[in-house]
Amino acid sequence: MGGTPEAGTGAAVTAEGLGVRGSHGWAFRGADIAADPGALIAVEGPSGSGRTSLLLTLTGRMRPTEGHGGVGGLRVPQQMARIRRISALAHVPGVSELDPVLTIAEHLRERALLRRRFADSPRGLLRPRRERAAASRAAIDTALTAAGLDLGTLPKGPRTAVRDLERLEALRLSIALALIARPRLLAVDDADLKLSDADRERAWALLREIAEDGTTVLAVCSQAPPGAVVVRTARTGAAEGDENGENGQNAGSDEKARRTRKADAPAAEGHEHDENEEGSADALAETRRA
Repeated sequence: MGGTPEAGTGAAVTAEGLGVRGSHGWAFRGADIAADPGALIAVEGPSGSGRTSLLLTLTGRMRPTEGHGGVGGLRVPQQMARIRRISALAHVPGVSELDPVLTIAEHLRERALLRRRFADSPRGLLRPRRERAAASRAAIDTALTAAGLDLGTLPKGPRTAVRDLERLEALRLSIALALIARPRLLAVDDADLKLSDADRERAWALLREIAEDGTTVLAVCSQAPPGAVVVRTARTGAAEGDENGENGQNAGSDEKARRTRKADAPAAEGHEHDENEEGSADALAETRRA
């Protein structure tokens, strides 16, 4: 799993027993994944169950407390910096967000400049300014097309402010910004949040199309779409040394389902939810400081 990843292809994603623990408890625990390059991976679970923390772990932004995995031939947690270079975040609250005051054009220009500064080789930086500008425009146009965002349909075109976008349009912009870097793994948080049924179908159709074009997609959601590789998270308790292992969360077996039901039991829901939320918040805070 330690070879050099192939550029321009989707990244296979694997995980065995991944977990992240903050000072107040587990953000998530016991995540198992096996997804081929170009897969659509849906991280399904209730709010506060560590979905975003799992997404950040698999994109190299959050170091796991236990378990291991791989992304595009790179190892988790040993090669997190390299995983960050082949992955991109779209709409992760508190980590990668749109600025409501900026226009679409300003967001696109800023992202293209950042990519040119940090992703180009030294030889690329020596290219004539006109050539570099043309390459940036081409990258932006390609990303907008892939994200299905037609600026011509907006009242002010590229000068439209983010605050004036509909939820699906803002999601498309976030995805376009992430795709400018041509990642092998695209990670989208809250992919189905606050969308109508029709817009939810459009969002999943978009993400499925991106995956079919070769980029692996990892999307956090409340309900996974048909055909996706599903990873389910559940609210967990924070107690250490649980002899029965009932603080874990996985996808698949009857035993795992029983754990999920136990974590969602009404009698303990408030306590477990609070501690899991705090564990996730701790982990996110560490990510922002990194």
